[in-house]
Amino acid sequence: MKKIRVMIVEDSRTARELLAHLVAGDPRLEVAAAVGSGEEALRVLEAVSPDVISMDIRLPGMNGFEVTQRVMAQKPTPVVVVSSTVSCEELNVSLNALRAGALAVVEKPAGPGHREYEALAGRLCTQLAIMSQVRVVRQRIDRGLRFGTDGRLPNPPRSEVPDAPRLPFRVLGLVASTGGPNALTQLLGGLPADFGLPILLIQHITPCFLEGFVTWLEGLCPFRVRLAQDGDLPVPGTVYVPPADWHLRLAGGRLRLGRDEPVCLQRPSGTVLFQALARAVGPQALGVLLTGMGEDGAVGLKDLREAGGYTLAEDESTAVVYGMPAAAARLGGVCEALPLPEIAPRVVELVASRRH
Repeated sequence: MKKIRVMIVEDSRTARELLAHLVAGDPRLEVAAAVGSGEEALRVLEAVSPDVISMDIRLPGMNGFEVTQRVMAQKPTPVVVVSSTVSCEELNVSLNALRAGALAVVEKPAGPGHREYEALAGRLCTQLAIMSQVRVVRQRIDRGLRFGTDGRLPNPPRSEVPDAPRLPFRVLGLVASTGGPNALTQLLGGLPADFGLPILLIQHITPCFLEGFVTWLEGLCPFRVRLAQDGDLPVPGTVYVPPADWHLRLAGGRLRLGRDEPVCLQRPSGTVLFQALARAVGPQALGVLLTGMGEDGAVGLKDLREAGGYTLAEDESTAVVYGMPAAAARLGGVCEALPLPEIAPRVVELVASRRH
């Protein structure tokens, strides 16, 4: 079996050697190159032609965000961001790298003596192997959108839309995974500040980065973003994100957190959220399923549609990974499949049409 070629971009020689050791020791992977700066990575990118890049954030000269931008513009290659701390500065750079086209952010293994070394090392290698299979496309440096070969954003026809009940919407549920941070900034940033619904959000992300993600997202959208607490009464103008490793539900008009079993290997799970919305408010729920690997959210979106809720999914033309939306479409859970830039305007249109 052909091994996955990994380029390691890491300025610390010790960390670079450790990462190279981990990659070389994984039967799925091999080291294609190990470089100490972003500038060097860009110089050898064409010649090395890696399948995936392990990208440090703190680099001399260009940081990991800038390098990711240029990789996506020069030779689109899957990038996994490797971050050693959750400090505000480093986390912002990491999350902005996701916005620029990186696929995942993982913790950097601290060394063989660390108690979580084996788990972190295994997670890193698995992420490199999985993300190497994602087909990324060229991105313009000045925007977060994906463009076709003619420079225009693909715009496929809408799917057929069934008649919907005219009850006003009471809540918007959003679910995203791989590629989600970039998609969420575009969708939430496209909604008006006076958007009249509370927003319940599931974004699959490494737990230690969650609180920083909440702060980062709040700075890029017109809403308050906060970690949900059990018993919260959801209010418009606020995005609620469950704490790490907790499911999020709506029941009796209040938010409920639960530690029951993962669904589709995920906790929090998008399917759990959508199914709770189906039970709690049915036709007064609006559900949106964005880019993501796997099938989380698909069954839940189908249940929500069958309960009379209105469901949207990101179209294949803009989804970084079309796994979750595709699974929902196969199950018949999608009222409309739209390219990412069309989702926010459609949400606004739908909410306005039900307001009276």
